[in-house]
Amino acid sequence: MKGQMNNSLGSIEIDTNVIATYAGSVAVECFGIVGMASVNMKDGLVKLLGRENLERGINVRVQDNRISLDFHVIVAYGISISAVANNLMENVKYKLEAFTGMEVEKINIFVEGVRVID
Repeated sequence: MKGQMNNSLGSIEIDTNVIATYAGSVAVECFGIVGMASVNMKDGLVKLLGRENLERGINVRVQDNRISLDFHVIVAYGISISAVANNLMENVKYKLEAFTGMEVEKINIFVEGVRVID
């Protein structure tokens, strides 16, 4: 479902792919996030996504103009996962609400892997 807002000039619809791409770009800027992950359910393999495919690591649901997000991320080795998750939630919530004008209701984070960064 698309996010929709109405004002005196008309209506604005925001596609979930736009929300996912923006949320993914915000996520990879957060400290401790190596990147977004794509999970192959058949093989159970986790693949690190490049910048052009960030939306594949995020599931977006919009209901009653409230956004729910599921992030599949790979975090940096040696950094507190809870600190990284809290930072990610706060940044994404703040920036996504400012970007879309809709409320972020829920953010779920699934840590799919840990990588050592050079």
